[in-house]
Amino acid sequence: MRVGVLVIDFGGQYAHLISRRLRELRTFSLLASAEGGLDSIKEFEKNLNIKGIILSGGPASVWEASHDEIAKWAINRGVPVLGICYGHQLLAKILGGRVGKAPRGEFGPTTVEVINENLILKNHGKRFRAWMSHNDAVLEKPPGSMILAKSPGSPVAAFKYRDEVFGIQWHPEVHHTEHGIKLFENWLSLTNAKGLWNPGDLINEIVKMIRDLVRESKAIAAVSGGVDSTVAAVLAKIALGDRLIPIFIDHGLHPEGEVKRAISMLNKNGLEPLIIEASGTFLDALKGIKGPEEKRRIIGRLYGKILEDEALKLNAKFLIQGTIYPDVIESGARPGADIIKTHHNVGGLPRDLKFRVIEPLRWFYKDEVREIAKMLNLSEELWKFKQPIPGPGLAVRIEGEITREKLEIVRKADKIVREEVESANIHGKLWQYFAVLSASKATGVKGDRRAYGHVIVVRIVESRDAMTANVARIPWGVLERIATRITGELSSVTRVVYDITPKPPATIEWE
Repeated sequence: MRVGVLVIDFGGQYAHLISRRLRELRTFSLLASAEGGLDSIKEFEKNLNIKGIILSGGPASVWEASHDEIAKWAINRGVPVLGICYGHQLLAKILGGRVGKAPRGEFGPTTVEVINENLILKNHGKRFRAWMSHNDAVLEKPPGSMILAKSPGSPVAAFKYRDEVFGIQWHPEVHHTEHGIKLFENWLSLTNAKGLWNPGDLINEIVKMIRDLVRESKAIAAVSGGVDSTVAAVLAKIALGDRLIPIFIDHGLHPEGEVKRAISMLNKNGLEPLIIEASGTFLDALKGIKGPEEKRRIIGRLYGKILEDEALKLNAKFLIQGTIYPDVIESGARPGADIIKTHHNVGGLPRDLKFRVIEPLRWFYKDEVREIAKMLNLSEELWKFKQPIPGPGLAVRIEGEITREKLEIVRKADKIVREEVESANIHGKLWQYFAVLSASKATGVKGDRRAYGHVIVVRIVESRDAMTANVARIPWGVLERIATRITGELSSVTRVVYDITPKPPATIEWE
């Protein structure tokens, strides 16, 4: 049984980041939705030796939602508890404090004043900047508790009850908060769980899980040549040997040269995939389709149908997929989460597939998967340099309807971006760099004549786990060469723009 921290999610937009920060501190954590009630949360006790509990933020008021039972269970369980934002207010309410409308709402960076340093605020200084997002606040501390901090809109911005229950109004999981990771580190010192976990420690456990589920049957693995699907397939190969058949679907939507690169990458890492050429099928199905979500659903359904047909031919009973946690979150598969975009391997797959889907990496973040790849001695090119390619490929990098002409334009533009970034030797620090064909057109001048053509968007970002991303500050000379080459080599393009929007509020991909 794993030792770790249970994070109870009350629907907060940053709840998954709490789990992420704990894992950065080498502490295993699982996220449990509060929507299923206390009974569903108690189910986690079967697989997790709970050494600490964190109550997340959430959009509700403690006077409207009925989460009291969960908070009481957490307090009475005898392990360290940390309430954040809504969780902070919920703890205060249950313990007899007064929660009500804040003297003023606090949204974004807020100055917090430390009153009593105590354990969790150790090395925070007298004042620090923290990220807040609340209209309610704890107005009076619970009886027998100690106020640790205050802010202009939070008379009790942090409190301590007994030696193991803490509440804080701000969000330490958000990188905008000063000392956020330090607060988690301070709190974890109470739990006896810190530093006990490494993603690589689960390799044997994952292999055993796959072996126990598949037994003597065959399984197929959907592979793209990317980090996630390759690692999932390699783990399945270790578990099943020749009973694992990797399948690569050429849907005709890949960037230029990507199919060849992907097959080479798979071969280098011990996988010989069955290649299914289906570009005509996908392009025909996408004719006239403009909406991004509809594109993703069509691709997901076709993807699943092709895999199902191959599984039947091969008499395979299972499908191994490289689904990771950001895919689950953005597809709305986490209870209470909004659908940001449907990932073809989560919300896009048909629900009536005739095989069982196994997702051995479902609870991992991208950088954790890269770490597992390194521990499996997979090629450095894969775990260090391979940039993610979305499952739907260029379908989500072409705004509006997909045509062969548009595919050719964005392929050539994307190749130029890749060549210039890599020739400048700056790709090692980048997460993704690619071109998007926008739905806009713009007037230009080519050969002293008026031209009216396409607008290409260049998107280059830095990230650790794809949950957030910053725009890369690319040298001006590189961007200038990209723009000059695209407008010079593509006669139908008159303008190139650079997307400077971080995630959030944007997503990394355009559609």
